[in-house]
Amino acid sequence: MQSIAGALSFLGREAARIVLPAWCVACGVELPWRDRTASCCASCWKALPRITGVKCTSCALPLAGDDAAVRCIACQGSPLPVEWCEASCHYRGSMERVLHAFKFERHDFFDEPLAGLLEETMRVRGDLGFDAIVPVPMFRSKRRRRGYNQAELLARELSKKSGIRCRTDLLIRIQAGETQSTLARKERRANVRNAFHASHRAAERALLLVDDITTTGETLRACADELLRHDAARVCAIAVAKAV
Repeated sequence: MQSIAGALSFLGREAARIVLPAWCVACGVELPWRDRTASCCASCWKALPRITGVKCTSCALPLAGDDAAVRCIACQGSPLPVEWCEASCHYRGSMERVLHAFKFERHDFFDEPLAGLLEETMRVRGDLGFDAIVPVPMFRSKRRRRGYNQAELLARELSKKSGIRCRTDLLIRIQAGETQSTLARKERRANVRNAFHASHRAAERALLLVDDITTTGETLRACADELLRHDAARVCAIAVAKAV
């Protein structure tokens, strides 16, 4: 019954999205019925600020030059414990407004097109050799308030597109902490230290961490540290957007 109710709820939201007037979350123009991606008009979706150049292999910071194996200055001294980190877009312009709607305005139907960006980024890198996709977990009280974990929605859709299993049982959040975006850069690592707990089932698995936004990378660092502490074979990370 619960699955039927969920399906009906989804169909109801989709029907309302098609029939009722709606406006682009990025520019505010009225959305046409067809020429749009979720609640973003075709023009704004096309204008998403994609990262096309070289990125830091540790934190996905866009860099000048053409050396694909380079790290940024910050990561040279303290790299994230990941084999690589990727991001599809800059966190600005239309992408910033799309992700705000996705996270805070219940536009959860952005999960499929945003996961499409992640899949494209993975395929460009040429690495799909993972045993599981692991979403960055959300503390249970925050999830209840929001209604969903946007990283988990992305991970599940990416799983469908890539054929790699999504595992939400390998990593959980055990401490709430402050919202990372409200903290100064130097406070973020301490805020997520010991915030996550990995399962022994992570051992000997190649794992891909998924999140919506990465800024300093400290959340990804804490997650990867914990998975590796439980003997994961390797950990990589990918996010929709990189904020600086």
